[in-house]
Amino acid sequence: MRIAIDIDSTLHDYWEIFARLARKRFGVALAYEDQITYDIDRLRPEQVAALTAESHAAVHVLGATPYAGAVEVVRDWHEAGHFIHVTSHRAQDAHAATASWLDQIGLPHDELYCSFDKITRCTEIEIDVLIDDSPENILRAQEEGIVPATILHPWNRELCEEEGVICAADWAQLATKLAPVLGRPVARKP
Repeated sequence: MRIAIDIDSTLHDYWEIFARLARKRFGVALAYEDQITYDIDRLRPEQVAALTAESHAAVHVLGATPYAGAVEVVRDWHEAGHFIHVTSHRAQDAHAATASWLDQIGLPHDELYCSFDKITRCTEIEIDVLIDDSPENILRAQEEGIVPATILHPWNRELCEEEGVICAADWAQLATKLAPVLGRPVARKP
């Protein structure tokens, strides 16, 4: 099967980095448990954009620690013959640091794609499963016949009640929940 995996808040704790930078740069505290929507309403859009760009600088990308079990689960999938497409909502200039980080943590992958439109690329390369934290990406993937899966966060919790969205508290649980899906062909949208 062909698996697409997001990075921020999927492979590592991105919120911790983003919230730390928001406090440092703008003096705004962003509590993880209070972030029940994907939009960050305590900051202006230009502040969010500035923090996103800053958080994707090499120093922050290379300093990220993967979630427990993430690398091992992805490695197992890759060794089982699954195609691994790592995708991130990052500017193209973050590609080199992102590739270095994936090498540094030992996460095997067949392709890395930094873009602001993941779903178009996923449909182009016939991805079967997308693991992402963004509610918009999860729903768009589902519309395209891609099985959506996510690590549970306050901003995507409601999607876990949707039929067909696979949600897990951590990577070990995600591996267990995706095992039946990865063992069978996915019915793609015509």
